[in-house]
Amino acid sequence: MIEILEKQRAYFRMGATLPVKFRIEALKKLKSVIVSRTEDIFAALKEDLGKSGTESYMSEIGMTLSEINYMINRLPELAREKGVPTPLSQFKARSYVKKCPYGCVLVMSPWNYPFMLTLDPVVDAVAAGNTVIAKPSAYSPATSKLLSEIISQAFAPEHVTTVLGGRAENAQLLDMPFDKIFFTGSVAVGKEVMRKAAERLIPVTLELGGKSPCIVDESAKIDIAARRIVFGKFLNCGQTCVAPDYIIAHKSMKNKLVEAIEREIVSQYGEYPLENADYGKIISKKHFDRIVSLIDENKVCFGGQTDEESLRISPTIMDNVTREDAVMGEEIFGPILPVMTFEDLGSLIDDINSHPHPLALYMFSEDKKAVERVTEMCQFGGGCVNDTIIHLATTEMGFGGVGESGMGSYHGEEGFMCFTHKKSIVNKSTKIDMPVRYQPYTDKKYKMLKRFMH
Repeated sequence: MIEILEKQRAYFRMGATLPVKFRIEALKKLKSVIVSRTEDIFAALKEDLGKSGTESYMSEIGMTLSEINYMINRLPELAREKGVPTPLSQFKARSYVKKCPYGCVLVMSPWNYPFMLTLDPVVDAVAAGNTVIAKPSAYSPATSKLLSEIISQAFAPEHVTTVLGGRAENAQLLDMPFDKIFFTGSVAVGKEVMRKAAERLIPVTLELGGKSPCIVDESAKIDIAARRIVFGKFLNCGQTCVAPDYIIAHKSMKNKLVEAIEREIVSQYGEYPLENADYGKIISKKHFDRIVSLIDENKVCFGGQTDEESLRISPTIMDNVTREDAVMGEEIFGPILPVMTFEDLGSLIDDINSHPHPLALYMFSEDKKAVERVTEMCQFGGGCVNDTIIHLATTEMGFGGVGESGMGSYHGEEGFMCFTHKKSIVNKSTKIDMPVRYQPYTDKKYKMLKRFMH
C-alpha cells in the first residue's frame, strides 16, 4: 500500500490537484457517477443494512450530493486567498492567508452510513485539493466494494483510490506517513488512530460517538416530540452516531410521552415492525448479540421482539431505567430506547456534564429560558431543539464532537477548512525599508518603535 501513497504524493507534488477548475471537474465527475449508479447503491445498502430506497436516498445519497453541490458552487470563493490588515510596524507590506491542501490524506469510514460517511469527507478533501486514500469498513462489504468501483470510475488512482480489507489493512495504513487522517467510528478505535498518528505528528479529525441524551421537559408538545424522537432513534435501526441514545423526561409527563412514542412506533413501522420491509437490520451477528444483551426484559414496556436469522430487533422501549442499568453503560447503537426521568433542570445539567461529552444533545421544550440554559451549560458536539438528528444534514454548519465524542468538524466550509492548511504570508515591499528594527538601537528608534506598536 505504501506504493499507492508514494504515487499519490508524486502526483500531488506535480501540482495537479491545485487548480480550482480541476477540483470542480473532479467533483462533477463523481456526482455523475453517483447519479448513474443510484440503483446499485440502493442494492448495496439493502444488502448490508436492509435500508429502503427512500431511507438510502434521504440519509446517504442525497446528503452526499448536497455536499458535492455545495463545493462545486462555493469552491472558487472558499479557495480564494484572504487579505488581512498589516500592522504599521511592518509598513510597507501586504499580508494574506493562502489556503493550501495538506497533501495526501487518509479517510477511514464506518459501516453504519457506509456510503455517505465515506464520500462526504472525500468530497471535502478533494475540494481542498488533496489526494485521498479511502478505507471503508469491512462490516459493510457490498457498499465498500461498490464505493471502490465508483471511486475508480470518477478518479484516477493517483488522485483518489480505495483500500478494502479489515484490521490488517487498517493497521498498515495507520503506519503510513499521511499528511492528515480523518476517522469516523468508535471511541476505542479513535484512540488507537490518534495514538498512531501522534507517532508521526499527523493531524487528525475524529468523528466518534457517545450517549446522546434527549431531554423532554414539561412544556414540550408531546405528540410532535414523540414523532420526531421515533424518527431519529429508529432510523437505520438506531445505528446512527447522532441518534438520541436515551430519553430524560420530566417526571410529570413521562407516562404520557411513553404512550405517545408507542403510538408513533406503530404509526411509522406498523404493528409488526419485524415484518416491515422498509425497516432495516443490524449490521452483523456480533452487534445483534451485543444489543440483545442490553435488553432487560423486566424493564421493557414496548417491543423487545428479535429475529436472530434476519438480524432484526423491533423498536424497543425500556422504562424506569437508571444509570446503573447495563443499557446505560455504553452507546447503544441499536433500536433500544431507555427512558429516565428528572425533576430539577439544574441537577439534570450537572448529571449530563458529569459523564463523557456526547456527540449530540436534543431538547424538546417550549420554554426558551430552559432551552438557553441547557444549550449553553451542557457540553456536547451539536444538536437540535424540538427535533432530532437534522443538524447533521445542514451543510452551512460544521458537524463534529467535543471531548470523547470527537475533535474537529466538517461539512460545507468547515469541511473545506478541515483539509486545508492556512499559510500566513507577508509580502514585504522592497521600495522602502524602515530602519527602526535594525541595530544599532538608539533612543530615537526606541521611541519610534513605541509609537508604531503602542
